[in-house]
Amino acid sequence: MKLEPIVQSLLDTDLYKFNMDQVIFHKHTDLCGQYYFKCRNKDVVFTPEMAAEINGQVDHLCSLRFKKEELDYLRSIRFIKNDYVEFLRLWHPIRDYVTVSLSDEGELSVVVDGPLFSAMQFEIYLLEIINEVYFRFNFDYDKLVASAKERLDAKIKAFNDGTYTFKFAEFGCRRRLSREWEDVVVRRFCQETKNCVGTSNVYLAMKYNVTPIGTYAHEFVQMYQGIDSIPLAYTNHYAMQDWYDEYKGDNGTALTDTVTTDLFLLDFNRSMVNNYTGVRHDSGDPYAWGEKIIKHYKSYGADPKTKLLLFSDSLDFDRAQKLHEYFCDKTKVSFGIGTFVSNDTCEDALNIVIKLQYVNGRPVAKLSDDVGKAMCRDMEYLEYLKRSVEFRLKREKER
Repeated sequence: MKLEPIVQSLLDTDLYKFNMDQVIFHKHTDLCGQYYFKCRNKDVVFTPEMAAEINGQVDHLCSLRFKKEELDYLRSIRFIKNDYVEFLRLWHPIRDYVTVSLSDEGELSVVVDGPLFSAMQFEIYLLEIINEVYFRFNFDYDKLVASAKERLDAKIKAFNDGTYTFKFAEFGCRRRLSREWEDVVVRRFCQETKNCVGTSNVYLAMKYNVTPIGTYAHEFVQMYQGIDSIPLAYTNHYAMQDWYDEYKGDNGTALTDTVTTDLFLLDFNRSMVNNYTGVRHDSGDPYAWGEKIIKHYKSYGADPKTKLLLFSDSLDFDRAQKLHEYFCDKTKVSFGIGTFVSNDTCEDALNIVIKLQYVNGRPVAKLSDDVGKAMCRDMEYLEYLKRSVEFRLKREKER
């Protein structure tokens, strides 16, 4: 089987890739990074034919360049700066940075290794490619789409009859069924309901004239672990400070759980509470997390009703509705929903990730508020990071 190109535009990625990359372009061009692919599902096997198709798709990806209208669109986003857009006019994905291989047991290996400002851009493109290749090669694609359409119809009906009342953004790039299906999903949710506030997919935001949505990901905080001069337990502080310096309070939703939310809150001081419009949840009990954040806002005299809680952890629409009903009278609340929007079919979705694992040769890690989401290739370093976090938390508590 030979597929048509899966990624056909360099805008076909999440907005936060450009947001993070702009900060790196302005402040940290000396950093190099290594990213590794992981499939969290058990018993998933990739064939040599699938690996060959993935390699061919990566070859095509690296032939792409930004078009004038795409650069003009990026320039129209209020916090994307002209010098960064001019850099993107010259930038393109470099094939030598990506290695795709397959073990005898069918385990797929993907490694991205290069300057961080360039290596980081591969994540979403590669996940889009891997996921679509897997589902087109393994299943009857027409049957998958038919089941996805039936489920999409039911979701749209539930919004229009008042079963669902929450607002959400489509966050489905990384695990979508296909490029074509994500296009259908975004178009229909935005045109047939009043509940979809936008999409993380920059290309589809441009195509359908909806809001592109995203701030930063775990990798942004992780990268500070690779900078010698920064203590490990203070990476949130430096990440948020650089982000504020770059965006001056615009584009301001902070991610709390890279090295646990408890540690994040030590650096989410009065200044940061005022500077950031809200925070994003991506692991752990969402109700306990939300109450903890609301209590934190109140401790600084900030009205929680003026701040946003954005939930994005493995959501389906029923879970989102319950969270909305619980928090809507306490604070602003919204949702980023990915796989359940872009790959909800009669077959189980893949839980695949590509995570930053080294910066300038040093291991980095995400601790998360959920032990199962921790990812690090160096267990000795992971334990050292945990001890660093625990030491600071204990010291601050004793003060």
